[in-house]
Amino acid sequence: MPVLVYTENVEGKFKKSTFEIVSYGRAIADQNKTSLVAISIGDVSKEELAGLGKYGADKVLNVSNDKLKNFINQAYASVIAEAAVKEGAEIVVLSNSFSGRGLAPRIGVKLEAGVADGAVALPEQANGKFTVKKTAFSGKAFANVELISEKKVISLSPNAYKIEEKGASAAIEDFGPALKPGDLKTVIKEIVRSTDKVSLPDADIVVSGGRGLKGPENWGMIEELADLLGAATACSKPVSDAGWRPHSEHVGQTGIAVSPNLYIAIGISGAIQHLAGISSSKVIVVINKDPEAPFFKVADYGIVGDAFVVVPELISAIKEYKASA
Repeated sequence: MPVLVYTENVEGKFKKSTFEIVSYGRAIADQNKTSLVAISIGDVSKEELAGLGKYGADKVLNVSNDKLKNFINQAYASVIAEAAVKEGAEIVVLSNSFSGRGLAPRIGVKLEAGVADGAVALPEQANGKFTVKKTAFSGKAFANVELISEKKVISLSPNAYKIEEKGASAAIEDFGPALKPGDLKTVIKEIVRSTDKVSLPDADIVVSGGRGLKGPENWGMIEELADLLGAATACSKPVSDAGWRPHSEHVGQTGIAVSPNLYIAIGISGAIQHLAGISSSKVIVVINKDPEAPFFKVADYGIVGDAFVVVPELISAIKEYKASA
């Protein structure tokens, strides 16, 4: 019985997290000595679909339907569940993204499956047990969850599994699921996307600013540093509440949870609510002039200094390094 992965796309293109999911699904399929089937919903080119084979997909189910051009939680969950039944898949894998967090429990109900959300490692399968390591308590801890149901749904945290290229081209099969009127009650009128910035949940590097920057007029150096590093920009809750930055950049327990390879916090004290949203970061760098700032207790690297002095020097050093490379 194959493993099924849902491959999310944005305007017909797959994101980095999609390749992580396919690589992760391939590894689970190898654990179980079976094949990997991907399902794509929306208008995606044949070339893009076949390219999933490079990351381990053996076959791609292509769902192209005008009614499903925009993401509809209930409808997409029904399609993915129907695909799992069609293929006989007992393990369904998807990204723990904004849409994935809504899909996973719905798919679990439809398949009567156990659900592990926010997985950070491959499941351990030994002695008849299926155990998934996942984040818990808003990212402040990890839990090892045993799924005892026959069918299982796993959502993988972004940046938790490396992308592996271990295949060639995937076979493509058109799939026409039976849509029910009840699945299409929600109507998406408009989707507004930010196309000129790195997506926060998918970012490898995040540069974040806090009240220590004193005002929105000083955010230029944050954006310049982010551009140099190919990073996403973020902020603390007080900053977004004050209107200095959009709420879409608010990182923390009540904002967006991120797990980049590098998180740079500038002028942020490190309140527990903020730390809850960034605790899964691989490396944390803190720049703050207060040596007693709580953030230093969790930082891998810390610089005690005025951000208005340190950050321009850091930008200058990066530019010099790039010029010499």
